[in-house]
Amino acid sequence: MEKIRNFRDLKIWQVGIEIVEDVYRLTKLFPRNEEFGLVTQMQRSSVSIPSNIAEGFGRRHNKEYKQFLYVAIGSCSELETQIEIAFRLKYILENTKDDLLEKINHTTRMIMNLLKLL
Repeated sequence: MEKIRNFRDLKIWQVGIEIVEDVYRLTKLFPRNEEFGLVTQMQRSSVSIPSNIAEGFGRRHNKEYKQFLYVAIGSCSELETQIEIAFRLKYILENTKDDLLEKINHTTRMIMNLLKLL
């Protein structure tokens, strides 16, 4: 196993970045009237996931790190809700929703496992 030198080495951060990319590609296809509504909300909550993982890692204290990881989990839940809304408004297909939700759930589980180790 390689030594983790910075947050970029964390698999949870890497998957978080993939989620951001997925959300930005997806929201490009949303109706123009959602530009300052659901699009912005989904982009912000997706960006929050790897950002909080990185910021917590940089704090170097387990208590603070845990706090940021819990915020990242909250952002995962927020994004899950927004994806469900997008699906119900017929902005995304069911398989797209399912794939993205699985990636988010996987990330949440990885964060929870890291929390147990801290």
